[in-house]
Amino acid sequence: MTLKIALDPDSGTAPYEQLRTQISELARSGALPVGYRLPTVRGFAEELGLAANTVAKAYRTLEADGVIETRGRNGTFVAAAGDAAERKAAEAAREYADQVKRLGLSRTTAASLAQDAVRAAYEE
Repeated sequence: MTLKIALDPDSGTAPYEQLRTQISELARSGALPVGYRLPTVRGFAEELGLAANTVAKAYRTLEADGVIETRGRNGTFVAAAGDAAERKAAEAAREYADQVKRLGLSRTTAASLAQDAVRAAYEE
């Protein structure tokens, strides 16, 4: 299995965030299976044409989020996925984000609408 990451240099999103997002989505969707060994920081940086610190920052953030785990010199691996409900919620959130972006809403408006919906659902 080859890890396919496509970074957009013209995007307003930082490269480390693009990398973090794509790895997170691949792991949470199951496209990257639990236990999949990620490339080394230096190797991945060379492959992607990024600075090693950029890949390291993405890996640190992913580890803090529980998406990946570092096992010392053995490498970095996709961590055990969250439960099915969490995966479904993440997919629904991605679909919502895609939809509001297509509609041209700002991040602030999209987040506010999502917060209102969650608040209303939990107050029922």
